[in-house]
Amino acid sequence: MATRAILLDFDGLVCDTERAAFLSWQEVYDSFGLEFEPAVWASMTGHATGERYAAAYLAGKLGRPVADEVIARRRDRKQALADLEPLRPGVRTLLDSAAERGIAAAVVSSSDSAWVLGHLARLGVRDHLAAVITGDQVPKRKPDPDGYLLALRTLGVVVSDALAFEDSSTGLRAALAAGLRCVAVPSSVAVDPDFTGADRVLDSLACFELDPVMAR
Repeated sequence: MATRAILLDFDGLVCDTERAAFLSWQEVYDSFGLEFEPAVWASMTGHATGERYAAAYLAGKLGRPVADEVIARRRDRKQALADLEPLRPGVRTLLDSAAERGIAAAVVSSSDSAWVLGHLARLGVRDHLAAVITGDQVPKRKPDPDGYLLALRTLGVVVSDALAFEDSSTGLRAALAAGLRCVAVPSSVAVDPDFTGADRVLDSLACFELDPVMAR
């Protein structure tokens, strides 16, 4: 089987916006004199419902609902931090290498299109992608495989000819549920991710070479 398409998660994989999410929540918890526990972050990572989970957990600790303005400030802070994040190491090289070899590249994310497309434009890689599949385009977000299945249909590629890249166990589960091979590259704020079933686990995409997998 030949590799005809690469499918990349966005948050934490293409760009380490997960760090912005982590730091913005850490600041909120700190403001209430509470620790943002690693287990809470681990339960959120890769889930589109992460904000609701973190807010509900905080409300339980406080014994009262978290004010809307606190959530709004947290979102603004996350955006400001995320806007400072560059492409992760190895991403541009991977996209360039895929283009040189006639391999289609797509982003498959659980985040909404405005977030993903805005950052892709800021980072200057939107034109490198044959498709961008986001959470608001599918019935169910990761860990369900809907996004990956839509990407395969959009690209006209069979599952055996595609390779996914993920930074979280939630994303890996989605890729595996779609029947994809998957390379796992944890984000800088990952907490003991379970990458069971991954084809490979790398510290960085800068360690990845496309040529050895092209004939697989």
